[in-house]
Amino acid sequence: MSDIVSIMEKQRDFFRKGGTIYIDYRKKQLRSLLSAIERHESEILAALHEDLNKSSFEGYITEVSIVKDEIKYTLKHLSKWARPKRVKTPITLFPGKSYRYREPYGITLVMAPWNYPFQLTLAPLVGSISGGNCTVLKPSNYSPATSAIIRKIMAECFSEEYVAVIEGGREANQTLLQQKFDYIFFTGGVTVGKLVMEAASKNLTPVSLELGGKSPCIVDKTADIDLTAKRIMWGKFVNAGQTCVAPDYILVETAVKDELMAAMKKWLVKFHGEKPLEDPELPKIITQKHFERLSALVDGKNVANGKVAFGGSRNPATRQIEPTLLDSPTPDSPVMSEEIFGPVMPVIPVCNMNEAIEYVLSRPKPLALYYFTRDKKSEKYVIANVPYGGGCINDTLIHLATPHMPFGGVGNSGMGHYHGKESFTSFTHEKSVLKRGAWPDVPLRYQPYGDKLKVAKLFM
Repeated sequence: MSDIVSIMEKQRDFFRKGGTIYIDYRKKQLRSLLSAIERHESEILAALHEDLNKSSFEGYITEVSIVKDEIKYTLKHLSKWARPKRVKTPITLFPGKSYRYREPYGITLVMAPWNYPFQLTLAPLVGSISGGNCTVLKPSNYSPATSAIIRKIMAECFSEEYVAVIEGGREANQTLLQQKFDYIFFTGGVTVGKLVMEAASKNLTPVSLELGGKSPCIVDKTADIDLTAKRIMWGKFVNAGQTCVAPDYILVETAVKDELMAAMKKWLVKFHGEKPLEDPELPKIITQKHFERLSALVDGKNVANGKVAFGGSRNPATRQIEPTLLDSPTPDSPVMSEEIFGPVMPVIPVCNMNEAIEYVLSRPKPLALYYFTRDKKSEKYVIANVPYGGGCINDTLIHLATPHMPFGGVGNSGMGHYHGKESFTSFTHEKSVLKRGAWPDVPLRYQPYGDKLKVAKLFM
């Protein structure tokens, strides 16, 4: 408790000195961070392997490369983003000039999850630094190896009065949320997200909440079934399904359901072999608690969860679960009642697209939606009429891997955006400034008002 309070005081003093205001200073810190990531790349990948059994390839493309791209993109555009923008001034405010300035919030808190522990800690940090803030990072306690390398990198690059790392579990989280931050950026589950928002409300602290939910994957009868199966199986089972934007379940038109099931089984064998548990690149489940929760969904005791059509085997010693397909679970089954966040994919047949859309609309707004089709009219209809955070047409996951588009949820799946310019925008406050000349000073607005109303209406 005392350490956290002390760090907060140091950061407030440092921020008040005004050094972070300068764009050159922010760029210098981002370059330092980029260099440190490149120096420690092998250690980062080793930590990700230790925590989640991620291969070096998967660790690099889903974590390290995304952070590096964010930094490079921000360095290229930051000066332009931070420049005051002159906007139009109404004739009623003549003579005057109107400007929009972006200023840092001050002291920010970034609370990160365990599933992509490097990317989801460092990508928001890039936004906070680019915005001119001081930052407290809280990496997940469930990914200790990655948290340790993050602490090492931060210690090399920054003083604690600028960027501090707080490790620990629930007690550390609670202590942090008792402090008065100027902005909080949280990535995690809905339940904890609500607690973060409640704590922030006590100090009227603005928040970004990047949550999750059950992201649907819709396949209609016009889709290229083999390619569809390949891309869904990759998007679902990368990182053992422990991805907030992973397709959580499939709604497929009955006419192509059997073909899709066969194609998905084929691609899972190609990806992981006949015995997936022997695949050295198969990621593991983060904790025993999550392993047991997921195991209960595929152990066959609850018939409402559907028939296991592929996979289902587990290795408790390594906390690995085979990529698993569940055929036709009921809508009220446990597997359809909560976000799965693991390598289990329910497949639900629907008669037509109307039934699929009604199914999605009857549930909370998802973080992502994936639609596989060749029908342009249906594509436009789904985009226009189904609310969701973001997604892909004829692919999965990759919409979040670009700094040119914002990433974020809506409703239960979150609030606020980041990536690229949106990160800078999220971590800064837009301040409006009107600069007036001394003459002419129109007397109309001053008391006494008397019978000025008619003239004011004409003027306005």
